[in-house]
Amino acid sequence: MPVTMHASELNADQEDSVFVPLLSPPNSTSQVAIVGSNVCPIESLDYEIFENELFKQDWRSRGKMQIFQYTLMKWLLCFLIGLIVSLVGFCNNLAVENIAGIKFVVTSNMMLESRYGMAFLVFSVSNLILALFASMITAFIAPAAAGSGIPEVKAYLNGVDAPDIFSLRTLVVKIVGSISAVSSSLLVGKAGPMVHTGACIASLLGQGGSKKFGLTWNWLRFFKNDRDRRDLVTCGSAAGIAAAFHAPVGGVLFALEEMASWWRSALLWRSFFTTAVVAIVLRAFIDLCYSGKCGLFGTGGLIMYDVYSETISYDLMDVPAVLALGVIGGLLGSLHNFLLDKVLKIYNLINEKSVAYKICLAWLISIFTSCLLFGLPWLAKCQPCPADTSEACPTIGRSGNYKKFQCPADQFNDLASLIFNTNDDAIRNLFSKGTNDEFQYSSVLIFFVTCFFLSILSYGIVAPAGLFVPVIVTGASYGRFVGMLVGSKSNLNHGLYAVLGAASLLGGSMRMTVSLCVIILELTNNLLLLPLIMVVLLVSKTVADGFNGSIYDLIMKAKGFPYLETHAEPYMRQLSVGDVVRGPLQLFHGIEKVGNIVHVLRTTRHNGFPVIDEPPLSESPILFGDTGGIDASIQFSAGDFAKRGSGNGDKIEDIVLTEEEMEMFIDLHPFTNASPYTVVETMSLAKALMLFREVGLRHLLVIPKLSGRSPVVGILTRHDFMAENILSLHPLLVRSRWKRLRFRFPSLRKLFWGTSGYYLMKH
Repeated sequence: MPVTMHASELNADQEDSVFVPLLSPPNSTSQVAIVGSNVCPIESLDYEIFENELFKQDWRSRGKMQIFQYTLMKWLLCFLIGLIVSLVGFCNNLAVENIAGIKFVVTSNMMLESRYGMAFLVFSVSNLILALFASMITAFIAPAAAGSGIPEVKAYLNGVDAPDIFSLRTLVVKIVGSISAVSSSLLVGKAGPMVHTGACIASLLGQGGSKKFGLTWNWLRFFKNDRDRRDLVTCGSAAGIAAAFHAPVGGVLFALEEMASWWRSALLWRSFFTTAVVAIVLRAFIDLCYSGKCGLFGTGGLIMYDVYSETISYDLMDVPAVLALGVIGGLLGSLHNFLLDKVLKIYNLINEKSVAYKICLAWLISIFTSCLLFGLPWLAKCQPCPADTSEACPTIGRSGNYKKFQCPADQFNDLASLIFNTNDDAIRNLFSKGTNDEFQYSSVLIFFVTCFFLSILSYGIVAPAGLFVPVIVTGASYGRFVGMLVGSKSNLNHGLYAVLGAASLLGGSMRMTVSLCVIILELTNNLLLLPLIMVVLLVSKTVADGFNGSIYDLIMKAKGFPYLETHAEPYMRQLSVGDVVRGPLQLFHGIEKVGNIVHVLRTTRHNGFPVIDEPPLSESPILFGDTGGIDASIQFSAGDFAKRGSGNGDKIEDIVLTEEEMEMFIDLHPFTNASPYTVVETMSLAKALMLFREVGLRHLLVIPKLSGRSPVVGILTRHDFMAENILSLHPLLVRSRWKRLRFRFPSLRKLFWGTSGYYLMKH
């Protein structure tokens, strides 16, 4: 991105335009992050309007018809996003329920024949095949599809551009791998992968066509920029949550509260329209499944629980137990985040060795999970079937509240009803009303401990894996346990405690409030839960915030994404932008030699270069405006410089120039951003961060306060605002930051007693 300024006081004896900056040392820090499961170089997106001559000419040439086309295409793409995401979401649930259903039916039939050894073999081998398939296609075809994808999408919406996160192969592997991983009985969810899937679909639709496949319709060229793609990806992420939980309003609020870094009213309308399309399409498919045409899919899998519809009555005597649930959820959520962060760091050390290690890790986790799921129900005592139940007891087949497992006739295994089941059916059993006497204390406690640790161990494998459903099922289990402890002292039944427990752990782990509240209400289809869920979420989030950050923020930090927060750290107000900007700074002349441009592009890794004019083209330092010469719009169009999609763009190494062409000169003025954002070198770093984030910049020019120097001191990028970069330049800030941290959280003194502030911040 060339940005143009004039200068009269640069060294006139320079023969080329590669200048040594005034500040040193050079910035040699490579900007990489873990994208999916691989370490990849990352760049920043540019949401700034690039106002060069070609852009101005293209803008002036647009008539009313083109403006109408642009507006119409926005709404049409939102409709297509909602339609495709809803179809993918339904097919995901349909595939998971049928694949897992067949597996459990075959295993249960063998156990009815007392062939327990063969049943375990079939169960474990089928799980292993499914888990290895998900892991192998992810590791070999699309490593960017590993994990939930929410950290990658959230970083993208903040301005971080990572390779292949929205490519077609990532989309395919995300869908197929998620189906396989969830069907393998690993404690992973499909809500996170659905968010990534929705973002992929939105990005692919908004690429502006494809020359490779002959899709170069002029209407699509309007979206060949980061700003419009960002809005479409936001709508796609909202559609993903709406499709996963049949929560259209919750999806919009999730995108607003957790995902998007920039929001405006027009985007709110389009995202709401997108999720409305999802809700309508899914409602049609749910009605289809009610007629029994979806095989073992039943009534829709996780699309809607709709398990709690009775009138709820509660009074002030129930408030202490609800508050206790919130406190427990906050403590367990922060512990869950802490342990998951440590496990992911260990997994990263394993995964970086080779692909074989990634596959072996998935193999070990699958075998361990199968042994627990099949072995733990043997610890539970068989219980007699209740006489007043409206459901068949014992349950013969895939789902139900009364799993027979190894029990004799007229008896059931309550632990098997939870653990030897799909996650969706386990949640339904925990949320169900009228089952206060179904589960034993020991069974619910064993199930909670198992889910808590399996959700941590299963997430880091190289396969598409979400966190929403594991956290829901874990929270529902301890919520049910608390309800059993309270017993008849409360007006709330055990199923409602399970719902509140799921809400508290979600709030304690993910630190969202409004969106989670609406999602849970839409899941349970009962507005009467609103006051209790609000209290639980507020308490759990407040407690957990005293220990660590949200799970997605911790994962982004562990992956190395340079995410810009909404607030500036206090120490940033002690620094000016001149204290962190570094070089060497590469400059171009307005009239530049082709050979110099090629040399700079081949020897540098960044993409922003200030363009300056020297005498006799300029007599005083002023911002560049219009210039004379050949009209570049005759030879080029704005589309020639539009951003490519997810495919490979042109590289400087692929451009072949003759020696004669290398000696020619080119006028850069028509292609230069004539009005870049600039800050003076004495501006505080905190103020510059707010400008950089709110505008969505990729580069921010730093100019001197006094004349008589180079017109450009340096360029600020996203990396310059990262704490690691700032504290490496100014290590004395580390101890002062640690002192403020101890003052704010006195409990940390005991926790880190004997640990220096420097070690804590550095490591």
